Amino acid sequence: MRGALVRLTDAWTEILSRRAANTTHGAYPVPVQNLLGEMTAAAVLMQSNIKFNGSLVLQVFGDGPVKLAVVEVQSNMKLRATATVAGDVAPLASMSELVNMHNEGRCAITLDPQDRQPGQQAYQGVVPLFGDAREKLEKFSDVLQHYMLQSEQLDTTLVLAADDKVAAGLLIQRLPMAGGANLAGHAQQADEDQIGLNEHYNRIALLASSLKREELLTLDIQSILHRLFWEEQLLQFEPQQGDNGPKFNCSCSRERVSKMIQGLGLDEAQSILKEQGQIEVGCDFCAAQYRFDAVDVTQMFLPPMGVPAASNKLH
Repeated sequence: MRGALVRLTDAWTEILSRRAANTTHGAYPVPVQNLLGEMTAAAVLMQSNIKFNGSLVLQVFGDGPVKLAVVEVQSNMKLRATATVAGDVAPLASMSELVNMHNEGRCAITLDPQDRQPGQQAYQGVVPLFGDAREKLEKFSDVLQHYMLQSEQLDTTLVLAADDKVAAGLLIQRLPMAGGANLAGHAQQADEDQIGLNEHYNRIALLASSLKREELLTLDIQSILHRLFWEEQLLQFEPQQGDNGPKFNCSCSRERVSKMIQGLGLDEAQSILKEQGQIEVGCDFCAAQYRFDAVDVTQMFLPPMGVPAASNKLH
């Protein structure tokens, strides 16, 4: 078996504080906060588990008040997360009430290599937010367990929890019989034959599943491991913490926003300027505000040095 345990504090509270400081949206409703926290912990667990050289992006597309929730974790454990909320959220709203009201919600996992080769595409897998009998899944951990069972053909147990101070998670997975299993779905027949039948995994999974939400949020890592697995032989690796641990980081920049505005085209940019006097773009991840006046926009659309400007004259 292999396992990973994550406990996010500073990185998670910074994500929440930046959202609360956003004058347009304000703080997340508690159910949205908790769902996004569970997603953030899960994304860190998955990135650490596969050790992928690139970004892992975990998304939920909803048909409830939460239209989109996104978490991105880089291979160096820098992360960011955001959710788009449209409409009222009940104080005790379940996951299906947030993102899967009509059973149309989806979860997507994307692996985007850091150094893509020519023609190489990011890998993406998408699953619905319901089980094999189309029953709505009410725990995000159940969605990911279902996803990983389908993609890796390996038993996986996830326990997730989040509040306004901590986002935490525990992942337990049965190792592939012959190696080679990964998120892209490379598995051996022996792995499929063991699904649900490996007595050692079932014992470890039962212990992991006994972990309560309050314990995951309040106990330190060593206490959790001792409480669950004190009779098991554990091989612990050096924890990723401090400078090597998960930390909030947003990759937005004025240059990237400029390129986005250029993508709109000069006519659209000038139309926004005429209506609003400036173009203002806010980052949903970090709440940074980027403002561009008429001079900025003009410079964006100037041709590079040495390249003549396009002519509208007919010849």
